[in-house]
Amino acid sequence: MKDINAQTRAALAELLDAAKLSPGDIVVVGCSTSEIAGSAMGTASSPDIGRAVYSAVAEELAARGLLLAAQCCEHLNRALIIERDAAHGLDIVNAVPQPKAGGSFATAAYAGMRDPVAVDEIRAAAGLDIGGTLIGMHLKRVAVPVKLKNNAVGAARVSAARTRPRFTGGARAVYDEDLM
Repeated sequence: MKDINAQTRAALAELLDAAKLSPGDIVVVGCSTSEIAGSAMGTASSPDIGRAVYSAVAEELAARGLLLAAQCCEHLNRALIIERDAAHGLDIVNAVPQPKAGGSFATAAYAGMRDPVAVDEIRAAAGLDIGGTLIGMHLKRVAVPVKLKNNAVGAARVSAARTRPRFTGGARAVYDEDLM
């Protein structure tokens, strides 16, 4: 579990360094503990792995003043677990994740948060996808892939994205290179 925690922490730190987020920004994390364990998604949910990933994510985000949106699996329609005080303006849904219905990572997030709620959707500023959980639907437009050197947690591949404001104004627009 120490290796899983360290690998998660390294991948997330790399994303956060590239994303240049501001305190209060939301980061969505999707995680298949089955994939981390080397099994097919949804076949070997592991509460221990879920807790190891959650503790790494929660500590890294808290240290930077960022908020977590923990994505549930498809059994809960990829709902997200967030702190209630981050849910202003969002529709709260009636769901509590379980290891085989929501996923072990989302279950660990629900147990670890002060006042957790589930919401249908969110628009996060960046995201980490551990094991191919398809977090893209929960990112702001425009998503920009972040190529990670730390691109595995256990046996799971890790992908990441940050977001940037949309460019408008046609051919004469001036672009801020720091946003790209």
